[in-house]
Amino acid sequence: MSTIVTPFTDQRMAEIVAKVRSGERLNLEDGVYLYQTDDLLTLGQLANEANLRKNGKKVYFIENMSLYFTNVCESHCAFCNFRKDQGEEGSYTLSGAEMIEYVEQHIHPGVREFHIVGGHNNHVPFQYYVDSLKALSERFPEVTLKAYTAAEIEFFTRISGLSTKEVLQELQKAGLQSLTGGGAEILSDQYRQKMKVDKANVDQYLDVHRTAHKLGMKTHTTMLYGSIESHEDRIRHMLQIRDLQDETNGFMVFIPLSMQPKNKNAGIMRRNSAYEDLKTIAISRLMLDNIDHIKAYFINIGAQLTQVALSFGASDVHGTILKERISHAAGALTPEGLTRKELVWLIKGAGRIPVERDTFYNEIKVYE
Repeated sequence: MSTIVTPFTDQRMAEIVAKVRSGERLNLEDGVYLYQTDDLLTLGQLANEANLRKNGKKVYFIENMSLYFTNVCESHCAFCNFRKDQGEEGSYTLSGAEMIEYVEQHIHPGVREFHIVGGHNNHVPFQYYVDSLKALSERFPEVTLKAYTAAEIEFFTRISGLSTKEVLQELQKAGLQSLTGGGAEILSDQYRQKMKVDKANVDQYLDVHRTAHKLGMKTHTTMLYGSIESHEDRIRHMLQIRDLQDETNGFMVFIPLSMQPKNKNAGIMRRNSAYEDLKTIAISRLMLDNIDHIKAYFINIGAQLTQVALSFGASDVHGTILKERISHAAGALTPEGLTRKELVWLIKGAGRIPVERDTFYNEIKVYE
């Protein structure tokens, strides 16, 4: 491996460099220190080295579409601007037929995945959510259904009276193949209380993924950072994910999500800095040594910073998406999606090798 870039690395950082290079795990104190240091270049290079050992210069993306069956939600999370009450202006609940009509208007050849999330709409039964997947699966059998957050699964158990395992099995029968990573926010019950995250608690979020993994599903997981949480809260979040991955080996990717302000006109002081975003991606790569991929999510951090993040530990840039709504219902100023050509250009521009993948990181095409 190359030597550290910065000549004035302090003793604490030198110790962390030695731990990473020898394969020793970082602990809570190490992670908090990495947030406190201003040695961004050493941190970035160390994360880059860790990523290169896992993935070489390959960077992954997928042709996918984001779908939202309903924005009606019983929860009132403080950070969400997507949700609506039943009957409120702008609220909607689409049937399977209506969603198929929407997809047929926007889909293009090459789409391999539907990314499906939405509100916790308690005005429809659990069967509605089952039938929604079944309609898509029957009409587009070649497209993978990556659907619902762990918080949505927990919500389904409450409206159906079924166990987590039974809910997941019913959804699998309808075509579910993977869970999205959303609903994690910050895995701290104190945080969730303060931010009015009145949905799945920490144990429930982790248990849904644990159960999905035991049923043979590979899943995704996230962390929504940049509000009231401390750096220690973020590291504890990562450690809980790492512990579950040790247990099940079911997570394919970790996705740090940069918090968006509720207003598109919000100034820079209401947004995470590029410095904080790059740090979080790099620290995620170093802390989560048992997860193959860290995603740089261009929807939240922008295409240019996503490109830089590929030298800070990221190995995935998500996908084409097509009309993302949740971050853009808040204050996201980024594109609602990118084309395959744009993603390939972005990755090559960072000196990396673009790899089109499927949901499960099987390689479809390498763009040398």
